[in-house]
Amino acid sequence: MQTVQHSEQTLKTALISKNPTLVSQYEKLDAGERRLLNKAFKPDNDLFGPITLHSESDWIISHPEAPQDFEEFFSDPSRKAPSPEKRSIYIQCIGSLGNTRIISEEYIKWLKGYCEAFFYGLTVKLLEPVPVSVTRCSFRVNDNTQNLQIHAGHILRFLKRKKPRDAFCIVGITMIDLYPRDSWNFVFGQASLTDGAGEVD
Repeated sequence: MQTVQHSEQTLKTALISKNPTLVSQYEKLDAGERRLLNKAFKPDNDLFGPITLHSESDWIISHPEAPQDFEEFFSDPSRKAPSPEKRSIYIQCIGSLGNTRIISEEYIKWLKGYCEAFFYGLTVKLLEPVPVSVTRCSFRVNDNTQNLQIHAGHILRFLKRKKPRDAFCIVGITMIDLYPRDSWNFVFGQASLTDGAGEVD
């Protein structure tokens, strides 16, 4: 087994920008926010703990990616940023998310709260849940798992059509397995940066 753990300096480089506009925002943080930010730098904190790699098939080993620090992320020309006209994240439930309506509603309430905390300053809105049939997506039964799967690309197309005018993005949530193309076994989610749409299962 292999363990990945980053140094305090690596975490600072990854999390903190030297951009003057963002530096001025850091200076406005209250005492609690400053404590949280400082805690994030410590290698033994709960936010960025060590990652244990158990086998060669773990994602980090089998899908190596070039590292990206905050400056590279912030200056990426393809990065989308909210605007005064587009400051809402829309969540679209597709199919049932639990055994009962109450479980589904509790799950969505939790997800909405998490998104509001993580994407602080943006408004999170819930769209009326829809059955899978409304999306008119292709589906299949997976040969290995025998689970029903729906085509991720077709769900993206549906979400793009449903995206409200004031949306920064729209995210589809489903408990049904997804597949992006016939040659793939499954996919956890798919998104389009240009369309501001994505879905997860």
